[in-house]
Amino acid sequence: MTTLNNLPSGAAAQDQAAPLKVYLIAGEPSGDLLGSRLMRALTAKTGGKVEFFGLGGDTMEAGGLKSLFDISELAIMGLVEIIPSIPRVLRRIRETVADIQKINPDIVITIDSWSFSARVHKALRKLKTGIPQLHYVAPQVWAWKKKRAKTMYKYVDSLMTLLPQEPKYFTPYHLETQFVGHPVIESEVLHADGAAFRAKYQIPADKRIITVLPGSRHTEVSKLMPVFLEAAQKLLERSPDFYFVIPTVKTVAAHVKAEAAKSTLPLLVVETQQDRYNAFQASSAAIAASGTVALELAICHIPHIVAYKVSALTAFILRHVMKIQFVNLSNIMLGREIIPELLQESCVSGNICRHILELLDQGDLYRRQMDGFDKVKETLSCGGQTPSENAADIVLRLVKRPS
Repeated sequence: MTTLNNLPSGAAAQDQAAPLKVYLIAGEPSGDLLGSRLMRALTAKTGGKVEFFGLGGDTMEAGGLKSLFDISELAIMGLVEIIPSIPRVLRRIRETVADIQKINPDIVITIDSWSFSARVHKALRKLKTGIPQLHYVAPQVWAWKKKRAKTMYKYVDSLMTLLPQEPKYFTPYHLETQFVGHPVIESEVLHADGAAFRAKYQIPADKRIITVLPGSRHTEVSKLMPVFLEAAQKLLERSPDFYFVIPTVKTVAAHVKAEAAKSTLPLLVVETQQDRYNAFQASSAAIAASGTVALELAICHIPHIVAYKVSALTAFILRHVMKIQFVNLSNIMLGREIIPELLQESCVSGNICRHILELLDQGDLYRRQMDGFDKVKETLSCGGQTPSENAADIVLRLVKRPS
């Protein structure tokens, strides 16, 4: 069994006075945000004696990482949808491994995106680099592909999880696994300013803002945005006081803007993280693709629904392999549905409109959400430090440096 006290030293055997070299791999926007917070925590704990390399998005690059390539190339969702992109992804894996060999970092940290990350880790193991390998965000083996839990120890030295129930799936299979807390609870969304958002974009106080979040992958935007905009149109037909805000990210910003340009709705597309979070705080409700964004909405008590679509073939396969009752993390953690999940055939504009109106009426569904959101936030905490600080401590222990 590989433990934190018995790890290959790799480049960490070099002069301890040298800056720590950390290679980070985040393949999508949610991982980019986790990576940026981990970078900030490592910078603080090392007194700034750290250098970052690897793959990341806008927030990681703002923290000092120069991404090897644009991670939007990896933003693909669906079992069938990924097939045409396989040659390009395999080429990027080879380029990433070669870059790691060239830089010879003290540690390699992959963040989520296990399908890509696993192939990088496997390649490094075959090369016997001796560099400690760490994965951040456990694959959802409790939902599907449970066999992954039995084999991950072969490819990584340690695993950090965001949910408290996850270590039990991996520790029986010789993998050092620790719950660090979910970084969503340190999100800047908790300190955002809805009034400032209205003032910046001159949105009248009598307009009810509905935030529309069609995802961060092109396949998601293609399938979800037309449905979400149709639902928005139905809401507007019920009342003229609605105003729609669509926060987006670099990976799909052009796609989202092109779709929004076809609409006659009163809407605004915003791209910065500050605008995104301020829009949340200004919102009366939200329509979201399932994912980390739904947790951000939950911790700042924004009523919302999740809706999602994949191809018919992907949906058929998933129904036969997934072993969970819910897909939304709030529902999973609570063991009951407080967030309506409108999936596949249920992901239609009429259902979305009906549930949003129900939330705005602040009846039973609204009250269940507000009560559940408090419990979700409590569940995601871990100790007196932030989750990113907990994660940084594990990284420094792996490379045998004081925190």
